[in-house]
Amino acid sequence: MADRIAFELVSPDRLLMSADVEAVMVPGGEGDFTVMPGHMPVISTVRPAVVDVYETWGAAPTTRIFVRGGFVDVTAERVTLLAEHATNLAEVDRADLAQQVRDAAEDITLAKTDLERANAQQVHDSLNELLSAVE
Repeated sequence: MADRIAFELVSPDRLLMSADVEAVMVPGGEGDFTVMPGHMPVISTVRPAVVDVYETWGAAPTTRIFVRGGFVDVTAERVTLLAEHATNLAEVDRADLAQQVRDAAEDITLAKTDLERANAQQVHDSLNELLSAVE
């Protein structure tokens, strides 16, 4: 077990993943970092980007999950990522996502207040990040 680390990804509506893996690439608030067994303890914010999960380090990631905000708690034995929103890239319908991006752009133009506009812009930006990750 010393060559594996426990990884859990939790979103508000469900446990998205729980597995013992060799490494996890985390999009931290201050930059990407790779967590492997024995990593020093750290707590970090998570920026909107893709989390790459490696069953075998050095091979292609076995799972790619887009997260939109949250934080990660790392110990030598465990990585727990609590995401505001998480989407497994393998489950994304590209056409539906492209429509969501168009709808979000329309929401920006229809916003009546600065707060509504800022919230719509944040959703639009996150959806564009996800669309870029899928391509």
